[in-house]
Amino acid sequence: MEVISRFAPSPTGLLHIGGVRTALFAWLYAKSRGGKCFLRFEDTDIKRSEQKYIDSILQDFDWLNINFDGKPFYQSQNRSNHLNAIKQLLEDGKAYYCNCSSERLEELRNKQIKEGLKPKYDNKCRSLDLEDSPDSAIRFKNPESNSIQFNDLIRGSIEISNEELDDLILLRNDGSPTYNLSVVVDDIEMSITHIIRGDDHISNTPRQINIFKALGKQVPEYGHVPMILDESGKRLSKREGALGTEVYKEMGMLPEALLNYLARLGWSLGDEEFFTIEDLVKVFKEGRLNNSASSFSIDKLKWYNKEYLSRMSEQEILEKLSKLSKNFSKKDESSVKALRLIKDRCSTLNEYIDNSDYLFGDLQSYDLEESRNVFTVESIEVLKILTSKLKDLNYWSEDQILKVIEQVKSEKQIGMKEIGQPFRLAITGRLNAPSLDKISIVLGRERVIGRIDKVIQEFS
Repeated sequence: MEVISRFAPSPTGLLHIGGVRTALFAWLYAKSRGGKCFLRFEDTDIKRSEQKYIDSILQDFDWLNINFDGKPFYQSQNRSNHLNAIKQLLEDGKAYYCNCSSERLEELRNKQIKEGLKPKYDNKCRSLDLEDSPDSAIRFKNPESNSIQFNDLIRGSIEISNEELDDLILLRNDGSPTYNLSVVVDDIEMSITHIIRGDDHISNTPRQINIFKALGKQVPEYGHVPMILDESGKRLSKREGALGTEVYKEMGMLPEALLNYLARLGWSLGDEEFFTIEDLVKVFKEGRLNNSASSFSIDKLKWYNKEYLSRMSEQEILEKLSKLSKNFSKKDESSVKALRLIKDRCSTLNEYIDNSDYLFGDLQSYDLEESRNVFTVESIEVLKILTSKLKDLNYWSEDQILKVIEQVKSEKQIGMKEIGQPFRLAITGRLNAPSLDKISIVLGRERVIGRIDKVIQEFS
């Protein structure tokens, strides 16, 4: 049997990192077994579903290089089949009309909660054999005995008594099919055989299994992936904007690093840490999906990203940087020099840009607080001696620059901090930067001396 899976986001918000991992696992589960994986937009929430979110999700998967099979499936376009399935269940005596008002249902719920009972419909209309009316909803006749048993692909054997469930609504009184009915019909239409999804859906699974059986269809196999926790131990949520996939792209993360990290965040194969997407397709079925929650760490993601950057050639990095910043160019020698200077300090593409701005163009200004603390009367005198000696150098080399620094330290009887801080701030505009000799070589004699002279003039 061919394995066919799906990822089914609701286009009511941006794709968050937990959704990406679930999609990756669903996709890899099928692809590692030679099967197919489809993308389905569950867009029946008309008020909240928006085209901009559909476009954003498609762009995210394109960036991540997760290629689903065929064209996206839209749940809203399958409404006629949803209604036909409900009609079939009515005709087979497995569904019924319910005319309970929202006020009665709310009163029932409150009473059950007050009595310490699990809120559920009391089946008032189940045996009344009501006719359709403008205010009627249609409910599913859930089995009243026995239990639902299934072997979860991740969690193992799960059994839930039918007594725990109630007669869920299939069709609202406004004529709209409900989620659990629509999902089952869509899975049937798409011939889905395996469903890998987040464990927030695990309470829906027994309901959906009963609907599959009532429609006389084969029940898919289910696997429920534990949710990802954030660094504070809370579940990641699509409403937390900082967790949107596009944020990691904007941070300068590489898609291959993000996918590798997410794959290892809940899946393992021995002690191996690094897998390309091609590797994962080959070996995913040999690994193990964890049944406990995983904690997301931005520091660990940055570690993966830095490792992937270190495996790229300078030209490959420059090609990516040139698309993000006009300062970088594959054909510019100054770009290569800047890259080599800061490479060991950068974990993301954005850090390359942030750590290199002083290497291109002129410094416009200095941080006011840092300037007050660093450019004192004493340090300005140190810079005057320094620039005088730098101007007298016959050769502009790392060795010669370091010799000048040592000479100034000796003459003024000061430590490295007393010369290093004003020197670094003067030529870079920051206190955290690579070694002064290397920076000076990349900047060149003219810019180094010019920047020091400017500071002397401005702060004397």
